[in-house]
Amino acid sequence: MSTPGTPAGADDHAVPATGSPESVALPGTATPATTDRSSRKPEPEPAAAEPEPVAAEPASAGPGPAHGPGPGSLRALLRYFLVLGTVGFGGPIATVGYMQRDLVEKRGWLDREEFLNGVALGQTMPGPLAAQVSMWVGFLQQGALGALAVAIAFIAPSFLFVLAVAALYAHFSGLPVVQAVFYGVAPGVMAIIAIAAYKLARLTNRTDLKLWTITAVIAVVTAVTGTEVALLFLAAGLLMIVLEAPPRWLRRPTRAASFTLPAFAPLAKAMTAGTLGVLATGGTLIALALFFLKAGAFIFGSGLAIVPFLREGVVTSHHWLNNRQFLDAVAIGLITPGPVVITATFIGYLVGGLTGAIVATIAIFLPIYFGVVLPGRWFLRHKDNPQVKAFVRGATAAAAGAIAGATVVLTQGAVTDLTTAAIALATLGVLLRYKVKEPYIVLACAALGIALH
Repeated sequence: MSTPGTPAGADDHAVPATGSPESVALPGTATPATTDRSSRKPEPEPAAAEPEPVAAEPASAGPGPAHGPGPGSLRALLRYFLVLGTVGFGGPIATVGYMQRDLVEKRGWLDREEFLNGVALGQTMPGPLAAQVSMWVGFLQQGALGALAVAIAFIAPSFLFVLAVAALYAHFSGLPVVQAVFYGVAPGVMAIIAIAAYKLARLTNRTDLKLWTITAVIAVVTAVTGTEVALLFLAAGLLMIVLEAPPRWLRRPTRAASFTLPAFAPLAKAMTAGTLGVLATGGTLIALALFFLKAGAFIFGSGLAIVPFLREGVVTSHHWLNNRQFLDAVAIGLITPGPVVITATFIGYLVGGLTGAIVATIAIFLPIYFGVVLPGRWFLRHKDNPQVKAFVRGATAAAAGAIAGATVVLTQGAVTDLTTAAIALATLGVLLRYKVKEPYIVLACAALGIALH
């Protein structure tokens, strides 16, 4: 989630280790220093601390007594998540912490184990963590329809905000002042993405030479070719399975639960059905839908992992946007209270107007939704499976490398003179030295762009 309370350079989620619910660190169970956007799962802290207050506390969004005897009604959950999606600044870990505080501790609508099972699922499946956990809460309340309803309530505020900004951008982007704003924003965004890649790699790989090698190889391939290959993510995950938790046909049979493709057959079937469902629209909308369906299925480790995917399709393959427009879209995604993947709304609007924005948004969240609803119960039985953990570790290491390689490619379009180089280096220094919230960085860079362009 890209929110004003999020430390710079962090992102939607990273899963450096296991996906076990007991190992997650949330506000209220960890120190504020762990709320890193480049990490879905920061280092756990044993000491419990009081969660910091929110300016407009989402806990008041729905009725129900504190520590009630059971879950709140779906209507109350929808009101709660509508408010949380509007004012839930602080980044993905902080937002999930607000959910734990409000839904588990204050209202008693969920027990702690149920909630943390959703966190573990979000850490394992691709997608932005806060959106996944919100879907999980709805799923526990009313099944697949509950997950869908809660997802809409949580995502709608960010969608409407980005849609409005996209409409203004499309109308006024030719004005000198708008060009000056994004002249300063683009190099600042590159610094944010670079820090995200570094922190994701550090938290995921730690001292594991195999993971660092995967990150380095993917980074070099992405930087040299200027493209991102989705199959490399899968290959990295499968390689780690072979190295750390080989399947039964590579070792003697054991009684351990196996990680097999049939387990994900319902997910693949549902995603195929969703893909076929968009084929009734025009050619550009079909291309938008298919592209963002693919992108939504490969957001491993960090919401900013989507950046190389998006650039490959939006700029290189389909030529929907140029490099500068693409960086502007990423910048808008970073300053909204929703997940950074809401950038899809901005791109969809520039490509296909209101219909394009709707299609792109639905398409990018559809795999994330199915990733929560379909394997949810299966995951609870196999969340400690070593092959699941190995695959996620490999895919996340690949995501860090792809982000790093994409940073190299995108910087060539964002840093065009000494002024933009100075902005990028200054931003990088600030992010390395201080935990400044990303929207403030973007706004400061915009002001520099106006002053210096």
